[in-house]
Formats: sequence, structure tokens, C-alpha cells
Amino acid sequence: MDRRSFVGGLAAAGSMSAVSAHAAGGPTPPNARNVVLVHGLFADGSSWSEVIPRLQAAGLNVTAVQNPLTTLEDSVAAAQRALAQQDGPTVLAGHSFSGMIVTQAGVDPKVTALVYVAARAPDAGEDYTALASGYPAPPASAGIVWNGDWGQLSEAAFLRDFAGDLPAAKARALYAVQGPFQRSLLAGKTTQAAWRSKPSYYAVSTQDRTINPDLERFMARRMGAKTIEVNASHLSLISQPATIAGLILEAAGRV
Repeated sequence: MDRRSFVGGLAAAGSMSAVSAHAAGGPTPPNARNVVLVHGLFADGSSWSEVIPRLQAAGLNVTAVQNPLTTLEDSVAAAQRALAQQDGPTVLAGHSFSGMIVTQAGVDPKVTALVYVAARAPDAGEDYTALASGYPAPPASAGIVWNGDWGQLSEAAFLRDFAGDLPAAKARALYAVQGPFQRSLLAGKTTQAAWRSKPSYYAVSTQDRTINPDLERFMARRMGAKTIEVNASHLSLISQPATIAGLILEAAGRV
């Protein structure tokens, strides 16, 4: 089964990833016409560039949010502005840190389903740092370089621990566009947990060195998400975009 056919039939077991399904939380979502994508730390909106054309080819209207990476409140507000522009049922998808944003902004009534890609998925009011401390620290955390209150990954850590399954030239290009984040962003806590009331989907990256894969599994299981396991680095949305697009299409009722 090639990548193109996998997008058309995610329910079948694909060669790009091992798929293990849990029952999706809540009822099956209605068909969505829109998808809003949110990027996380060490990235910008272009991190979705391999997924977007696949969703557009399926007839979906796609918006990639440019996350300011300043505070959680600012980042949620950016996602909310994008949601306000949608004209109907919308899937909200987030990668990495932006799972915090999906969890908070996903309560919007337009949002019919949530997709988490190797993403944080806190409960309302939960201290994510405390939650993560129960698991071995991922190697990428040691590679953050600070310039005052702004942080980003070193090039070595980016290539090894963030984009480890990408060709070096591609990884270096992505390193060049990573957005620095403000220290205060890490202090934010969600006040709502949209996954408690919305159907949720989760893509675990089994080779993740940025978020511990077992922590990803715990969060996916806790929310009752339909879960797939992708043999990929933290950047599965770049290294295996057909698999990630397929999961989003399923959340949109297009599979």
C-alpha cells in the first residue's frame, strides 16, 4: 500500500506505521469542511507543508496558524482567530506543544474533532511539567539554548532529537525557520480540556526524542482517543505526512 492509497484508506493496516486503535472518545464526529492546524515549539506553520496538500486534495479548506510562541494565552488567541474565520464544522489539529492550544481552544462549538500529533494533552488546570516528570526526560530538553527569555533548539539537538528521521539537508532547512519561544509560554496551564467532550485522535511517535513516547501513550489512553503509532521521530508530520493526513481525514469524516 503506497502513501496515496493509505490516505484513502487509513482503516486498513498501512506499511508506513503500526496502527493500534482505541475507541474514539465520544460519538463519531460529523463530516468537517475545514481543518485548522497549529504548530508547536521549534517550528513554524511550514511544518505542516507536507500534510496540507493532501488535505486540500480531499476537498478540505485548510488554515495553518502562525503560533506566536509568547504566552499560552497569546497562542490560544491566534488559534481562536483562525477558528472564527471558518464557515462550519472544523477539525483542530496540533503538533507537539500546540496540543495545549488544541486542548484549550477546541471547546469552540465549530470544532467537531481534535487531532494530536505527538502532542501535549493536559487536563484542565493540570501542571504538564509535573505530569511529564513521571517519565524519563526526552533528550531534546537538554538541547534548548537560551538567549535571555527566548529559547530554541541547538542545531545538533534539532537534527538528532527533533527531526532524527529526516534527511540532514531537509532537517537543516527546518532548523533555519524554527520560531524561538518565550520562557513564559512554558508556565501556561489550560483551564479547559476539550478532549473530554470532543472526539479525539492521537498519533504517537514511537521514536520520539522530544516527548517521551510512553507519555504520549498515557495521554492518548486517558482521553480515549483513536490512536495510531507511527514509527517516526517527533516530526512525523514531515517524515510520514500521508499517515498524519490520513488520521486528520478520518477525524474529518472523509475516510
